[in-house]
Amino acid sequence: MRSHDTHVTRAWVLHPDIKSAPDRRDAAMALEEAVSLARALPDLSVAGAEVVPLPRPHAGALFGSGKIEELGARLKAEEVELVLVDGPVTPVQQRNLEKKWKVKLLDRTGLILEIFSDRAATREGVLQVEMAALSYQRTRLVRAWTHLERQRGGLGFVGGPGETQIEADRRAIDEQLVRLRRQLDKVVKTRELHRKARAKVPFPIVALVGYTNAGKSTLFNRLTGAEVMAKDMLFATLDPTMRQVKLPTGAEVILSDTVGFISDLPTELVAAFRATLEEVLAADVIVHVRDISHPETAEQAQDVEAILSSLGVDEATPQITLWNKIDQLDEEERAATVLRATREDQIFATSALTGAGLEEFLDHVTQALGAERREEALILPYDKGRQRAWLFEKGLVQSEAQTEDGFELTVCWSAAERAKFESL
Repeated sequence: MRSHDTHVTRAWVLHPDIKSAPDRRDAAMALEEAVSLARALPDLSVAGAEVVPLPRPHAGALFGSGKIEELGARLKAEEVELVLVDGPVTPVQQRNLEKKWKVKLLDRTGLILEIFSDRAATREGVLQVEMAALSYQRTRLVRAWTHLERQRGGLGFVGGPGETQIEADRRAIDEQLVRLRRQLDKVVKTRELHRKARAKVPFPIVALVGYTNAGKSTLFNRLTGAEVMAKDMLFATLDPTMRQVKLPTGAEVILSDTVGFISDLPTELVAAFRATLEEVLAADVIVHVRDISHPETAEQAQDVEAILSSLGVDEATPQITLWNKIDQLDEEERAATVLRATREDQIFATSALTGAGLEEFLDHVTQALGAERREEALILPYDKGRQRAWLFEKGLVQSEAQTEDGFELTVCWSAAERAKFESL
């Protein structure tokens, strides 16, 4: 869909509002999110968007014939080249609609794959996206070619031309998937080595998670001074970025910015992006950033919580919630939101843009990380200079005396720091 020239594709966004759908969302909100998704692609211009009410989807073409005619006329008049359907479209429906409207069509999964391939920056991200795209194409291929399988006669021992083509295409995709999986295994191994090396730097990890466009990257930039792409668009960040940050107490942490979550994330991509969310599993504190100004903030929070629990995040890991973007609320709403947050445990009303509320939040992170610190007496033989240096470097030593047996130390540390010391 992307080309090297500066051609901008005119796109039209449709949200099928299916009355019989069990998980039916607010149609206007869903359409708005779909338009934001479309705008996340640089060479697309959204010429128009509409909700299409549907009692139930039609098997062959999704919409009824009258609606197809009506939409077709509109698409032609608006010179639309690409239709984005916010929802699943079967290969048969896609083929029939493309034929009738003479345009290219992408469903929600196809669009998200496009965005991910446009954004992925690390080697691992790129490989994950390629694999997800191939898995998606493979399902399209198998179903899209089924009409050809009926072309052959006989008992089916000899494949007709259609079937040979499917088999060849399928095999080519499978071989490519095996190749990518091998490359990915290598990249993941390298990443594990990096992670082990990071574990030796015993700074706690604070992971930012949240629905896409909740303001995680803006917060990350404010706290670290880093220049991570922070735009008001969905999926601006696709690869976890990590930076060292000094908290007000002087303690140092590693802050990790992760890919934004989204409702109905295509299954191919949930698996593909598990790896970019692995940092969350290693986190000492998880910060859930919410766009509190968004009308569907509660539903978005549920989506994030569902994904976190499916990742197997340890329930013992402290979680802090930030009600972000209070700068986008009117004065009355802002005051009420700040008051509500002060009454809740582990919730802070903030604005990553203006910095409001961040001081209290950082104090709380310091407390959460400093929780359960214990004083212990240690005796280190004189030949354990490296371990002694490490304790001093991390600021864990309270006092020290030299004895016949070695260094007698009093240290104050958390269980995580103790475990890291023992792994030395």
